[in-house]
Amino acid sequence: MIKHQMVVVGAGLAGLRAAIEAHDRGIDVAVISKVHPVRSHSVAAQGGINGALANNPDGKEDNPERHAFDTVKGSDYLADQDAVLIMTEDAPKVIIEMENWGVPFSRTPEGRIAQRPFGGAGFPRTAYASDKTGHALLHAMYEQTVKRKIKVYEEWIVLSLAIEDGQTHGLTAMNMLTGQVEGFVAESVVFATGGAGRIYKQSTNAMINTGFGMAIAYKAGIPLKDMEFVQFHPTSLFGTNILITEGARGEGGYLFNNKGERFMEKYAPSVMELAPRDIVSRSIFTEVMEGRGFENAYVHLDLTHLGEEKIKERLPGIRDIAIHFAGVDPVKEPLPIQPSQHYTMGGIDCNADGETVAKGFYAAGEAACVSVHGANRLGGNSLLDTIVFGKRAGVAVAKYLNGSNKPKASEEAVSKALKSMNDRIAELKNSTGNENPQEVRDRLKEVMNQKVGIYRNKEDLASALKEIEELKERYKHIHLNYKGEKYNLDLIRNLELEGKLLVAEVITKGALLREESRGSHSRRDFTERNDSEWLKHTMAHYAEEGAKIDYKEVTMGTWEPQARKY
Repeated sequence: MIKHQMVVVGAGLAGLRAAIEAHDRGIDVAVISKVHPVRSHSVAAQGGINGALANNPDGKEDNPERHAFDTVKGSDYLADQDAVLIMTEDAPKVIIEMENWGVPFSRTPEGRIAQRPFGGAGFPRTAYASDKTGHALLHAMYEQTVKRKIKVYEEWIVLSLAIEDGQTHGLTAMNMLTGQVEGFVAESVVFATGGAGRIYKQSTNAMINTGFGMAIAYKAGIPLKDMEFVQFHPTSLFGTNILITEGARGEGGYLFNNKGERFMEKYAPSVMELAPRDIVSRSIFTEVMEGRGFENAYVHLDLTHLGEEKIKERLPGIRDIAIHFAGVDPVKEPLPIQPSQHYTMGGIDCNADGETVAKGFYAAGEAACVSVHGANRLGGNSLLDTIVFGKRAGVAVAKYLNGSNKPKASEEAVSKALKSMNDRIAELKNSTGNENPQEVRDRLKEVMNQKVGIYRNKEDLASALKEIEELKERYKHIHLNYKGEKYNLDLIRNLELEGKLLVAEVITKGALLREESRGSHSRRDFTERNDSEWLKHTMAHYAEEGAKIDYKEVTMGTWEPQARKY
């Protein structure tokens, strides 16, 4: 058995920030990560991190309350307003702390941190490091982790939690190098395992973003919240779905259809290309479906008018991606783009301190649902969310572990979880089932893309839910192609496949039951937002026979729901 007071699962920004904070408060903390920390998906964020610094001449009137209002409006009023205010009030401090830790933010001519406009924002409040902001933040954060000599179990994958009678005792994890499954005894566990993008065929997410962390917590009795709200980023590179940052539109990029029209004038005339992501994604999808796309598949994002100097200074990474993956130089010609799954607004149900229904179990980052994004996240708020709530989780764990009623983890509980997981792995390795897991995985992605996408309806959602149930049954009869010990990715992917199926079921069932359109959840058969019946959070609880759904109230505050117009 491996013992630590606190184990953080996930080494992106949320996980590392929680670990750093707890370490600095005297906690023995370790981090477990599937990949080297700087390969965590936080590194892929491009456009920037929001905070009301009021550094841009056009944003002098900005403040945390205005940032909060834009966030609540962007969320289509499903965000919890108290949590949003915590995030926006902490935002300037977080950005300055990251600058002090060495993040090379882009600068104004006066030497201040530069801020660019982003969708749904009333002011330019997105601080950025050219178009590699996540990269800069994560490397700085990892340096702080190394400086503190925080133990990192790299290329380990967590497989299950040891939670008994509502108390956390630790977890099981596999050392991918050896294939050995170990028990970790810990009084506290923080899940910062990222999103679930890879249950969709087209996603900007890394291959590691399978939603497995959410599924592990869900199976252990922690509810998942608001999972039907899945963000599609308007601009991914056609053919590869590599992210093209919102910063490209923030710097002044235009969207054109095949008639040469800047079509956003029809959908969001006051803000055009800088409408929130759900609106821009639906607009692009509509243009293509109505025959105004190129090759019936994509539209153009035109940056040519920005000029070579500005593109090289502000969007160098985007230029590299476009040249290498599409053979297009944005200095000279427009980029072919299409919407693609991008972010999971829902996640493990927790409060603003990361606390869940199980004592000692916390969540932060994209794996969590605080909820500050509601039905639609604003660009630039995800990096902020990871650091604000990662830090708060670290503070909360330290208080919990240093409190007068110090918890005691049970080795016996972890031993039981370890035996159960080893039995499960043996069962998979010995299976002679006739189902090819790759076919199950590919079909799941197709179903989610086709029937649980940007636009939804009852018929498609019911059909998708039925097919996911059939895929869950087929999963029981899969076989492994490789049964070795070292780096058995076949085993790992097929353990994760069960989690993908569970998460997909929760998303689809929540979407089928929610008979309204709100934010990213857009129903063709219920086209209006319905506050009288649906201004509430969806809560999914694990059961063998399928997800059990109930609801809880949204925390309101200063801002009453209004029509969401831009």
